[in-house]
Order: sequence, then C-alpha cells, then structure tokens
Amino acid sequence: MSETLITSESDRATNAVLQMDGIDTYYQNGQVLFDVSLSVRPGEIVALVGRNGAGKTTTLRSIMGLTPPRSGQVLHRGEDITGQGPDTIRRNGISWVPEERRIFPDLTVEENLRIAQSSGDDTDTSFVYDRFPRLDERRGQLAGTMSGGEQQMLAIARGLLGPSLDVLLLDEPSEGLAPSIVKDVAETIRTLKDDGVTMILVEQNAEMALELADYAYVIQTGEIVYQSDADQFRSNQSLMQQYLGV
Repeated sequence: MSETLITSESDRATNAVLQMDGIDTYYQNGQVLFDVSLSVRPGEIVALVGRNGAGKTTTLRSIMGLTPPRSGQVLHRGEDITGQGPDTIRRNGISWVPEERRIFPDLTVEENLRIAQSSGDDTDTSFVYDRFPRLDERRGQLAGTMSGGEQQMLAIARGLLGPSLDVLLLDEPSEGLAPSIVKDVAETIRTLKDDGVTMILVEQNAEMALELADYAYVIQTGEIVYQSDADQFRSNQSLMQQYLGV
C-alpha cells in the first residue's frame, strides 16, 4: 500500500460489518486485484473510486462470489464467506445493484419488484413504495419506458428486497445519467444512508461518491493506493488530481 494511507486497515477492520483482507482475484490467468483490503462499518457509506479499468467492479464481484478470489478472505461480520455462491451471499444479507441497472424492461415496475421479493420471505414491496413514491406512481408501467433515473431507482429498490439487508453494493449508479438525474440518484442514496443502510459505493463520478461517503478507498490497476475520510480526500485537490485526474 501507498505511504499516503491515512488510517491503518487494522483499525478500520475493528467492528467491520464487511471486510476484504488481502484479496487476489483473477480472470483466467490474468490477475486483476492485488492484495486488496478494505472494511465497511455499520451505517457507513464507503466509496471505492478510481479510473476506468482500475478493478472497482471486480472488487464487488469478488465480494458477491461472482468472480471468487484465489487468495485472501471476504469476511461478513467475522464469518469467512470467500467463494460462496451469490445466492448464499444474498441470503446472508449482502445485496448487489449492478452497473447498467439490468432491470427487466418488458415487465412492469411491480413485476420487477415481485421477482426480487420472491428470493426471500421476510419482506414485501410496500416499504419500497413508501421510500420511492415515484415508483409507486408507476407500478403498472413497463420498466423499459421509464427514464434512466427512474430505472436506476427501480434497480436500487430491487436490491433492497429479498432476505434481510445488511450491506448494499452499488455499482456505478450514476452511469449514463444526465446531471440533473444524477442529483436525484444521489438524493436516493443519501436517504438510504439516513435510514442506516450500510453501503459500498463504486463510482466513476468521484465528486458525487465522496460527497455521499464517510470513507474512501482509491484503487489503481487492482491495488488500493490511498484511503482516508471522504471529506479529507475530497478537500485535497492535489490528491484528487494525482489519483483521479479531477
């Protein structure tokens, strides 16, 4: 790790709800993640930022068991979940909202949510409509006919359903959205944070991510090269330029 790290990862890991410890992940014979360690504490938003191709999405895929690490550990409340299948990991409370939303465009809003609900028996859709009134107004609308921002709301809402949620992984929620719509998505994430939802936020839009986050990690070519409180990083323009080019 870089000498510019602000907080030791051992301190961060204390009472972490989710932790990655020394993760190495490969696609076939090509290594993509190198000794990645990060921690998320209850109620936090942790931002994982970096340039395109840095390994952000692979980090989430490693957590979810979609691209299992070859070495290192993923710990959920102290339990080793490394390499477990995505279904098992979701039943244990970790939910992933993938990039590009991946909703079912030819199904209605209600039908999209019912599919997510069917993966668990302890939730219903009513709290989602309370949280997202715009989706309530569009229950019977085909998801593919909604705006990009509304589709992103639906994708996030779907991630909240199913087995009891402990950690929400958000992968590029602002991708492809107009700036005015990005504000709506940011407000949605802020509301979830106010409700105590623990999140890892992967974002190319570093300004938005750091404004929302409590803590930040920067990843470059598969390695964590910097970490600090999000506000501390965001206020240091030289570091922002060095690591993110902004």
